[in-house]
Amino acid sequence: MKDVLYLERIEQAEALLKPQRIEVLRQLAEPRSCTEVAARLDQTPQRVYYHVKRLVDAGLATQVGERKVRGIHEGVYQASARSYWMSPRLVGRIGGLRRQRDEASLGHLLDLMEEVQQDVAGLDRAVPELPSIGISGEIRVRPEQRQEFLSDLQHALQELFTRYGGAEGDAFKLAVACYPKGNPS
Repeated sequence: MKDVLYLERIEQAEALLKPQRIEVLRQLAEPRSCTEVAARLDQTPQRVYYHVKRLVDAGLATQVGERKVRGIHEGVYQASARSYWMSPRLVGRIGGLRRQRDEASLGHLLDLMEEVQQDVAGLDRAVPELPSIGISGEIRVRPEQRQEFLSDLQHALQELFTRYGGAEGDAFKLAVACYPKGNPS
C-alpha cells in the first residue's frame, strides 16, 4: 500500500467522489472482503461489491487475496493508498477577474504546488532515508517594502542555486512559495 496515490485521471476522481465509495475505501484500509465491509457499513454485500469493483477499476483499491467461504470464493480487497491527492488539473482553474500580472504569477504558483504534490506522492517511502525539509512561516512586510522583500528573497535563492547548482551529487528540488496570507492591503 502506498502512502499517497496521486490522481490524474478523471475516471479516478469520478470513482472516488461518491460518499458511499469513500466509506467503503476507508474500510479497506485493512484487507477485507465485501461481506466484512457490508457488515461494518450495514449494507448488502452486493452493493459493497459494486463500489469495490469501481474502486478496483480506477486503481484506488486492489484485490490482495481470496478465500473460500461456504464453498464460494470471496475476494479480499485493500485500498491502494493511505491517502489520495487529486490533481488540480482535473478541476481546472476557476475564476478570471484577476489582473493579468497577478494571474500569471498565481497561475505559476498553482502549477508549482501541483508539481510538488506530484513529486512528493511519487517518492518511495520504503527508502530508509529521504532527506527533505519543510519550512513554513509568516513574514510581515509593509506595502512600501514589498518589492524590496521580494528582491531580497530572489537574490538569496539565486545565491543558493549558484552555489549548489553543479552537475555532481544528489539532485534536490527546491520550491519556494511566497503569497499573501489573505488579501493584501
